[in-house]
Parts: sequence; C-alpha cells; structure tokens
Amino acid sequence: MYAIVATGGKQYRVEEGQRINVERIGEVGSDVELRPVMVVDGDDVRATPSELSSALVSARVLEDLKGRKIDGFTYKPKSNIRRRYGHRQRLSTIEITDITKG
Repeated sequence: MYAIVATGGKQYRVEEGQRINVERIGEVGSDVELRPVMVVDGDDVRATPSELSSALVSARVLEDLKGRKIDGFTYKPKSNIRRRYGHRQRLSTIEITDITKG
C-alpha cells in the first residue's frame, strides 16, 4: 500500500517505513499527520474527497537539516548594478509510520 501526500507545496509518493526530506514541518521527535491526496492498496484506489475524509498518513520527524546551496547572480549591463544572493532551504527528515485508508 502506498499514498500520495502533499506538504510544502509538493507531492510525495510514500510507503510505510520510508524516509523522505520535506520542507520544515515540525520539531524533532514529534509526530505529524499528513492528509493524503490518493491512497492505493492493490487494485483499490481512493482519490475522491469523500473517500479520503478518514484517510491519514502518520509520520515522525527524525531530524532537521539544510538543503543544497542555491547561488544566484543578477546584473544589468552598462549600469554597474550587480547582486549576488544565496539560499539554503530548511528541511525535515520524516519517517512514515502508518498509512490508514479509513
């Protein structure tokens, strides 16, 4: 059985016991509940809001980390305007503990 969950503006395909990196979601050691977009169990596919009203994906936050560095540079020619910027996304590693299809 697997589920598609949405968190941080992205969708992930998850199974029980799987570890994934998502955008910062909670404190280390806490349990979080994610609402699935779709739950697939063999030939049984649940995707409508009425079928998913009681479906739930439980996960535990294992650690906080930072993503890879993104470097950017913009400039405008002939006017001596230059700007460097960087960004590192803050992430959480979560482990999927349970998928309930309801």
